[in-house]
Amino acid sequence: MSTETKERPDTRTDETTGDDVPKFFHYVRKDKITESAVTGNYVVALCGEVFPVTRSAKPGSPVCPECKKIYERMRSQ
Repeated sequence: MSTETKERPDTRTDETTGDDVPKFFHYVRKDKITESAVTGNYVVALCGEVFPVTRSAKPGSPVCPECKKIYERMRSQ
């Protein structure tokens, strides 16, 4: 009987920096942000990214370019 070790593929996205600070903040429905912060449920950003809310953005924080583009298109309609 042979055994082999399978490597799990790296499924992390490049959304965080080394100190666990998100690289970008995403646009998410406000009511879902609160719910996720309390319950730990995952949210879906405008760009499709799925994640639990663990931090809140401060003024001047970097915003996901795809979320920003979608949000601005929605506002112009």
